[in-house]
Amino acid sequence: MNKDRKKLVEIKDLQKYFKVDRTSVLKAVDGLTFDIYQGETFGLVGESGCGKSTAGRTIMRLYDASGGEVKFQGEDVHAEKSKKELKKFNRSMQMIFQDPYASLNPRMTVKDIIAEGLDIHGLTKSKSERLARVNELLETVGLTSEHGNRYPHEFSGGQRQRIGIARALAVDPEFIVADEPISALDVSIQAQVVNLLKKLQNERGLTYLFIAHDLSMVKHISDRVGVMYLGSMAEIAPSDELYEEPLHPYTQALLSAIPIVDPKVERTRDRILIEGDIPSPINPPSGCRFRTRCPFTMDVCSEIEPTFQEYTKDHWVACHLYDDEYKAIS
Repeated sequence: MNKDRKKLVEIKDLQKYFKVDRTSVLKAVDGLTFDIYQGETFGLVGESGCGKSTAGRTIMRLYDASGGEVKFQGEDVHAEKSKKELKKFNRSMQMIFQDPYASLNPRMTVKDIIAEGLDIHGLTKSKSERLARVNELLETVGLTSEHGNRYPHEFSGGQRQRIGIARALAVDPEFIVADEPISALDVSIQAQVVNLLKKLQNERGLTYLFIAHDLSMVKHISDRVGVMYLGSMAEIAPSDELYEEPLHPYTQALLSAIPIVDPKVERTRDRILIEGDIPSPINPPSGCRFRTRCPFTMDVCSEIEPTFQEYTKDHWVACHLYDDEYKAIS
């Protein structure tokens, strides 16, 4: 399906390192490779601290890449750009942040927060046009024009996230990075925000990178899902296939932790427990990064880093269990 669709974002061997002290380097993102196709939602999941948000911010150019490349519509995101080129790029890519309160200026009215992008890019020609555009955006995300004169602290978490979405939509972007946009919200509100994002995607042809740690919610919004572990990609597959036939032991363990509504099934199913803590990205394990917590570890796992390869059509995995030379399962 994806082979015939246009690649909007191409990420190849992306690295983002942070210098901790004179001798230590934290490898937050280390060799990430995947593509995002036009009109799709690519879900990026993994434990806290695995580098998901750092990857999203590096793709957006909020962080400079330490290595590798990111291409948006075939152009290098991290190449030097003129002010005009950078302005055009910033309009094409927008971000919805995790904390809807911290990302909104408490001294600005909602009207001015949403209109900031319109002002920067000169998208409205008069005050009346500006106000009409803001009111239209408020209504698009399920708020009213009356909300425009209030301040962020006067809204609930779900309403603030809707304001953040309206701000991102103001400049008519093609690609939106949603960085854990529902993790700070009540469960009852999460579904509303996810449904709103899906509705906007259908209406506007948007492309999303949806970053989250809640795998059950990611399934409902994502066309494909990538599973990150300690800065690198463990597995990528179409959403339904990943949930039905996970290949990587880490993915299998994550999915086995999702509660099942049926109490009989929940009591009898096998749980795959991951023992130990996630290793430090300052000093990751040799070979396979997951080997220190993997129930299927072999000698080769500590010696050679597994290749990220396409095991079946559109299903990629980095695990020696699926290398022909080291295959240990039927």
